[in-house]
Amino acid sequence: MNTSDLKTTEYNIYYNRYLSLVSKETTLIDGFKKDSDMVLQFFESIPSDKLNYRYAEGKWNVKEVFQHLIDTERIFQHRCFRFSRHDKTGISGFEQDDYIEPSQANNKSLESLVEEFKAVRQSFIVLLKSLNDDDLKFIGNANGSDMSGRAAAFTILGHSIWHINVIKERYL
Repeated sequence: MNTSDLKTTEYNIYYNRYLSLVSKETTLIDGFKKDSDMVLQFFESIPSDKLNYRYAEGKWNVKEVFQHLIDTERIFQHRCFRFSRHDKTGISGFEQDDYIEPSQANNKSLESLVEEFKAVRQSFIVLLKSLNDDDLKFIGNANGSDMSGRAAAFTILGHSIWHINVIKERYL
């Protein structure tokens, strides 16, 4: 199963901003492994003096963006899990900005963020390995919109590309 198999009925059009960044040949497990390597290499290559940099007042710094990737992956893993278990209960949305301050990303080292990312990513990969194609296609509802488990998973791959592109353009 790859992103070219996704149907537009499996996700809100908003997520095209992320899904369009994922190669059409990308499969879930291989995509998650390659994306993991890319994310880790990217954040580990950032000079330490840039980790707390904000390109404008009120914007997240680099460590906060990394924490946002981790937090969002946790949320979308939860969505993928629930939908793939055929849970029809609607899942509420989340306000990403409300998560940053309590995360205390500014007080974390890059090493601790890397450790957290690796744990969350490995957990998602193990989950994906346990799911079959039919279950991943099940449509649930998050934030008032239909979404399949596989759409939730593929969105994470594009989400990391999106934010790395933003960091490259505005932070470095």
